[in-house]
Amino acid sequence: MRLILLGPPGSGKGTQAQRLVQRYGIIQLSTGEMLRAAVAAQTPVGIRAQGIMASGGLVPDDIVIGLISDRLDQPDAAKGFILDGFPRTVPQAEALDELLKKKRMRLDAVIELRVNESALLQRVEARAAETRARGEEVRSDDTPEVLTTRLASYRAMTEPLIHYYSERRKLLTVDGMMTIEHVTREINRILSAIGAVGAAAPSKAALGKRSAKASKKGRKAAPKRAGKPAGKASRKRPRTTQKAAKAPSRAPKKAARKSVASSRTRVATRSRKAAKKVTKRRAKA
Repeated sequence: MRLILLGPPGSGKGTQAQRLVQRYGIIQLSTGEMLRAAVAAQTPVGIRAQGIMASGGLVPDDIVIGLISDRLDQPDAAKGFILDGFPRTVPQAEALDELLKKKRMRLDAVIELRVNESALLQRVEARAAETRARGEEVRSDDTPEVLTTRLASYRAMTEPLIHYYSERRKLLTVDGMMTIEHVTREINRILSAIGAVGAAAPSKAALGKRSAKASKKGRKAAPKRAGKPAGKASRKRPRTTQKAAKAPSRAPKKAARKSVASSRTRVATRSRKAAKKVTKRRAKA
């Protein structure tokens, strides 16, 4: 899966890019981070870019394309990528198309997060007011003035990419004013619809849930499959147990009855003998 996320500052591109990275195991290509890494590693491209960046100038497109080309050759880029911060202009988009063509790669989609600029400004104003109310200093790049400038730059330089990719049938638009969860679901739905991804590989948590469900079903199904034999066995056992329990309980009763009867017989025999003696005595008298 190879994607480009388009949208003005504050549209949520970074958040959605991170979610796509985690879900599909692809990489996020941030040209800013790649430039800083190249400078730190003192690669040929990094050495060229270092002086330009130090003087505050814009790094030429050919240097940025060179960075992207080197990054796409690394093994972890085989599953796919999301471009973050590039392309910003139509010439950069054309250069990217040429690069991908040389590498025999195909761009799957360009997803535009469409937002209401007035709503974005209101959000920034509210956030700045809350920051001041807490007694904290507002970030210099998080003010309505800076956002207004960045939005104007986006409209002038980057917004033409919407038409560029629309002509090439690569553009897909998502309402960026929805909640983060809704935007994520819509992006995933679109990617599945265009065949950019197959069934997403289940996460470890999902696998754990599935195995737990399977074990529950197994525990429920086990008595049903062996229900009759198990049931009969379980019924017979209590009966035998009851019989066994009753047998010892009846024995003492029978013994008690016998002892009572024998004692009564002994008493009757003695009384009869005593009566006979009395009768004999009376007869002698």
